[in-house]
Amino acid sequence: MQSKTADAKGVALGSTFKRCSCRNPATGRPFGKSCPKLSRSEHGTWGYRIELPAAADGERRPRRRTTFDTATAAQDELDLIRRLLAIPRPGDTKALTQVGDLIAEAISNSAPIPDEDTVRRRVRPKGGLRDRVQVGPYFLSWLPQRRKVLSRNTYRSYESHIRLYLVPYLGDIWLDELESADFTLMFERIEEFNDRIEELRNSSDPDHRALVRYRRPVGIASMHRIVATARKGLNDAMHGDGLITLNPAVRVELPPEVRPKPLIWTEARVARWLETGEIPGKVMVWTPEQTGAFLDFIAHHRLYAFFHLLAHAGLRRGEGLGQYWADLDEEAASLAIRFQLLQVGWETEFGTPKTDSSVAIITLDRGTLLELCAHRSRQQREREAAGDAWVDLGLMFTELDGSPLHPAAVTDLFNKLVEEAGSPPIRLHDLRHGAATFALASGADMKVVSSMLRHSSITITADTYTGVLPQVARETAEGIARLVPRKVASVRVLPERPAIEDHPRLGLTSGSQTMIHNDETEKENEPAKYKEAGQLESRPASLEYAARDSNPGPAD
Repeated sequence: MQSKTADAKGVALGSTFKRCSCRNPATGRPFGKSCPKLSRSEHGTWGYRIELPAAADGERRPRRRTTFDTATAAQDELDLIRRLLAIPRPGDTKALTQVGDLIAEAISNSAPIPDEDTVRRRVRPKGGLRDRVQVGPYFLSWLPQRRKVLSRNTYRSYESHIRLYLVPYLGDIWLDELESADFTLMFERIEEFNDRIEELRNSSDPDHRALVRYRRPVGIASMHRIVATARKGLNDAMHGDGLITLNPAVRVELPPEVRPKPLIWTEARVARWLETGEIPGKVMVWTPEQTGAFLDFIAHHRLYAFFHLLAHAGLRRGEGLGQYWADLDEEAASLAIRFQLLQVGWETEFGTPKTDSSVAIITLDRGTLLELCAHRSRQQREREAAGDAWVDLGLMFTELDGSPLHPAAVTDLFNKLVEEAGSPPIRLHDLRHGAATFALASGADMKVVSSMLRHSSITITADTYTGVLPQVARETAEGIARLVPRKVASVRVLPERPAIEDHPRLGLTSGSQTMIHNDETEKENEPAKYKEAGQLESRPASLEYAARDSNPGPAD
């Protein structure tokens, strides 16, 4: 059975045939097409023959493949080859020759014939085929092309993801053959490496521990960022270069990235920390009393106003270090957030805030405004002392010569001051979380707090600060209880709580008996409650500025 055809482009379109390996017993030669058993469906194999376009050197290329069980299978592959040869535009002999190269290579290596989408993607509009590329070389050539449109930190992040993960684990895979399953396998191998890191860290051999001294496990958040890098690169390969038709990184499934919730340093947690050194969470927040105790301890430090600003207004570290005096409006008690000081590796540079919504004007409380004014007076004295060596950049917070502070040095200073104060440990960024928590505790609406933090979405604020100060949760519970009408007033005494050691520096005192009472009891106790609250009210921030400035103390 044959299906030989002519060809409009001067290229033979081939034909199918059936053959077997039987030999004529009289001559010892193969029967070929004349075997009397070929009419049986189960006897022999089907194949096709085709004359491919001549090679680049002009050599003819007749090719055949004879491995098919049915005529339909042979005809289907022959039809695929015909469609591939029809892809190049008329007159594009270079592309036609290169398509023939792909088909000839597949037949010679007993490999599958390339599919139409793969070949169509490689045909250049101006003629010829694009070279096939592997994942590693593609990403290594893609990244430098993005340098001008990426921030330095983003570029540095992309570079590390490509260098440490995409190239070592996926680099040898052809880009058009990359699948989501390849990412799954990569993360399985990364998890194995994580286990190896933990094993070496816990080894009794110091040499083994030294091998992973500067390595840390790759967490879920980092895995999501690795996929995001791959997704961006592959999107460009799909939409910009047409190298692939689908982005396999879009279909990668990972466990959800859980945003750590802030935990309050409650009395019980502080007691546990004092006893064992154990920190209960990644994001810890001081109570208002603990924050006040820390600020009191550092009140004479030359950078006190910086930490005060972060604790009250919720600025990020880089935003605080990137503040200019020109952006402070004393009359309106407002501060424009327009810049931040970024750390890229160890180098620093000024840039715009994290997101578009981060660029905003915030309102300052009177105490914070007065602290900034006092800080400006102090900076003026430092400027006079520095004389001609002063670097006049107009920054709020600087070194003694007016030059920018280094973000990492400020973080190290904060950690040192926290340790000296005896306060439970938090990160510098946790002052921002504390400002948000205190705002919620004061009764501020979630939308107001989101605006204060300049989040891009209120969802981010709500997801992060679902757990607020214990007293807020208690007031909510009491409010719910007051909605339930009762005819009988109940007064009960809870068992005395175990007391922890008094720690005035942390704003903690020993526990005592606690009363649960109904609405009538609440009203009876209101005068005493408000009197007690008045006694505990903190001093206005405007007091004792002159004394603090004239006696800066040893904390500098």
